[in-house]
Amino acid sequence: MKTKLTTVGVILITSIAIVACNQQQTNTTSQASEKKIYLQLYSLYHDIRKDFDATIKAVADIGYSGVEVIDYSDGMFYNMTPELFKQKLDEVGLVPLSSHTVKPLAENIADTDWEEIWQWWNTAISAHKTAGMKYIVFPSIPQPKTLEDLQAYCDYMNLAGEKCNEAGIRFGYHNHSHEFNKVEDEIILDYMIKNTDPEKVFFQMDVYWTVRAGKSPVEYFEIYPGRFELLHIKDHKELGQSGMVGFDAIFNNIEKAGTKYIIVEADNFSFSPLESMKVSYDYLIESMFVKNDYSN
Repeated sequence: MKTKLTTVGVILITSIAIVACNQQQTNTTSQASEKKIYLQLYSLYHDIRKDFDATIKAVADIGYSGVEVIDYSDGMFYNMTPELFKQKLDEVGLVPLSSHTVKPLAENIADTDWEEIWQWWNTAISAHKTAGMKYIVFPSIPQPKTLEDLQAYCDYMNLAGEKCNEAGIRFGYHNHSHEFNKVEDEIILDYMIKNTDPEKVFFQMDVYWTVRAGKSPVEYFEIYPGRFELLHIKDHKELGQSGMVGFDAIFNNIEKAGTKYIIVEADNFSFSPLESMKVSYDYLIESMFVKNDYSN
């Protein structure tokens, strides 16, 4: 009788352990499927060029919700029509969120051909809308030599943003570290934020480059609340590995920033790029300070 009770007890404990384990796995899977995390495809630059289809399938298999692209030219994405590009993403369940592309003014701004500029924009906006993009982002501009040059770009971005708004697309600017340099005693990024219309231009803060410049992302959230609609979530290599970025503070203050979408990006890797993107994805999934969705 004692042996039989012992056996029943072992079976019961084992069953409870299995149920608990399965529940934990279910919770983790559910959490992964609910968190909206996007990937900048620049992180997989060589993989994409080697095999686009296999790479986006791998991105979807990791669990990413969608992508931000860098390869737009003359109405095409990765040498594909917007329709075909969107179809390929739809087939693997990825959302085409945003695109990094730029049409700079002439080196001597006074020589800018504005007819050419707006023709470029008409084509770009049409292509991005057909592809289902929500955002067009300037990844950088030529380093301005004077405040007059910088103001010209601010005026240009306001006009571009107005044009994008008319098509239901948002226009923004992405920073590196050099935007924290000064022109005539003005910090470039601060000047751009102050001299662009929030209704027409948002900013995509790259949190890694901000920290590398010796600045605090959270301080910028507080000084310019609501201006950072997209964030590039980035570290020296995989997220959380360097210990220098302070992701907990960033995410705990993200509502001040006005952020709607978070986008993982990497320039350097400890593993293969795809393995690295899996490590960074898992970091965000496992981080309790990261909410499921910021778009609402």
